[in-house]
Amino acid sequence: MTSLPLVKPQEIDLDGERLQQAGKLLKEWTDAGTMPGAAIVVGRHGKIVEPQFFGKQGPEKNAEPVRRDGMFLLASITKPIVYMSALKLVERGELVLSLPVTHYIPDFAAHHKESILVHHLFTHTSGMPDMLDNNVALRQSLAPLDKFIHGAIYDTVPLFQPAGTGLSYQSMGTLIVAEIVQRLTRKTIAQHVRDEIIKPLGLQSTWLGRGDFPRERLVRVETPEYQIGSNFGWNSDYWQDLGVPWGGMFIAPEDMAVICQCMLNYGKVQDERLLSRSMMEMATTNRLNDYPDLPEPIRRSQPWGLGWRLNHPGQSGSWGNLLDRSVFGHTGATGTMVWMDRRRDGFAIILTTAIRSKAPWRLVQLSNMIASAFQ
Repeated sequence: MTSLPLVKPQEIDLDGERLQQAGKLLKEWTDAGTMPGAAIVVGRHGKIVEPQFFGKQGPEKNAEPVRRDGMFLLASITKPIVYMSALKLVERGELVLSLPVTHYIPDFAAHHKESILVHHLFTHTSGMPDMLDNNVALRQSLAPLDKFIHGAIYDTVPLFQPAGTGLSYQSMGTLIVAEIVQRLTRKTIAQHVRDEIIKPLGLQSTWLGRGDFPRERLVRVETPEYQIGSNFGWNSDYWQDLGVPWGGMFIAPEDMAVICQCMLNYGKVQDERLLSRSMMEMATTNRLNDYPDLPEPIRRSQPWGLGWRLNHPGQSGSWGNLLDRSVFGHTGATGTMVWMDRRRDGFAIILTTAIRSKAPWRLVQLSNMIASAFQ
């Protein structure tokens, strides 16, 4: 089991009072019912301060207090972790990012998707849609993952062509990468993430989907209106077990801290080397500069690495007003945010259970407070 050492804030040059203020704000929000539950972890120099937990284990009025061993639904922060597992195959020579997707999935050529290269799927420049047209219908029918994969291969029409000329966030691009991984390894994507990320890093409370973990440990989230009262929503047995590669990972805050430290250390944490330094440099710097036909304002102001997003200062999607564009991380629809800053040699993990799109400023407000604690 891998875990980062716990220290007092001042031992790693953090302002404990500012971190307490962020915690106080989260307590106010969870006490008021503005968000059901939350946890924050801040780390620096390979160590973390004591994780803080707030609120309840679920959005129900009578829900129990959030568990200290609770596993939060990462939502889209799942994506870069799945992409990292695919980069392991690149290092082994089994996957080449500059090849067309059709090299691995010939039928992907449907609807003129031949121009999409594998790396376009990592940088959201493929033109793939975020979700399938029949996404809700598939969930209502409790469809298995292979039905979503079939739709992503055969039914999707690019939003723009050729690939690399535009930027559009695409969950279905992540799904196609997962399918390439499954075809190359002959394992499910959950098994691959287990073997390439979870086991090597010694993570004890992480899985793509629920896995074998007791359902009571899974922190339940606020759900969109179309999911309320359904049997396919984010808190349903179906969705928890499905483990979609674009948003189905559950993780304990301290496990997420290990992943963050691995990223900060260019692929190494303690004695375990997950990926090479050169690969991690490629994954966490702006790859949009590699595309000659991508409009310059997009390349400059909305940078992406390989699976990891870089902060977008000056944009509405920025993670904070104290973070520059070298800071990398991701956010999730369930109210989650993770960022890593090599200049400060630190990271912040903010896991809430309130729908992010309803009030994205909440996460930014917390992020600003946490970033200001770095001395």
